[in-house]
Amino acid sequence: MMKTIEIQIPDQFEIDNNELNTFLAVKLFEVAKLTLGQAAEMTGVSIEEFISILFKYNVSVINYPASDLELDVKNAEESIRRH
Repeated sequence: MMKTIEIQIPDQFEIDNNELNTFLAVKLFEVAKLTLGQAAEMTGVSIEEFISILFKYNVSVINYPASDLELDVKNAEESIRRH
């Protein structure tokens, strides 16, 4: 189920509803508010198509915080030392 939100933007800002919807889905995915599947559904495209859209917006499909990666590397290094 989807909800509808009305957004007011200046007249001189040339963007249509689809483009704005896509931008919003990309940003919500980028900040981990939507999953890849949810963002694709929001834009009305397949996951594969949404991945291409992410590439156009220079957003990584792997939404993994650097802090989590650092912790994983630290844990892996500790595990290697123990063995």
